[in-house]
Amino acid sequence: MKRIVPHLRIENCKEEIAYYQNVFGGEIKNTQLSDGIEMFKGHEGKYIHAELHINENCILYMADVFGQKTIQGSHILLGPDLDSEEEITRIYNELSKDGEVQMELQDTFWGAKHAIVKDRNGVSWELNFSK
Repeated sequence: MKRIVPHLRIENCKEEIAYYQNVFGGEIKNTQLSDGIEMFKGHEGKYIHAELHINENCILYMADVFGQKTIQGSHILLGPDLDSEEEITRIYNELSKDGEVQMELQDTFWGAKHAIVKDRNGVSWELNFSK
């Protein structure tokens, strides 16, 4: 594992990432809108991904909420940046045993293996291996 990245699911991401930039400083990078992506049809204008680079060691990933009602604390995911397909598969399988799969392990349009699993303690893990 290279690092763990906090990933915030938040309403009005475009406005809120600017708020956090004002609070913490840094630079907003790698924003991607949902526009034109079939699986996000009906959510045009929302961010599916945005990053606040506070410094080289501190990055917040953020995305809009897409149709889900957030419950205080449920919108924070921990995102390990993993080293291999073997590692992501092993971790996914272990977390899934007693947890709840929210997004199946799959290849993505951004060139990664990706999954989201809520573990037996209610912690949501956004697993990612960039190919």
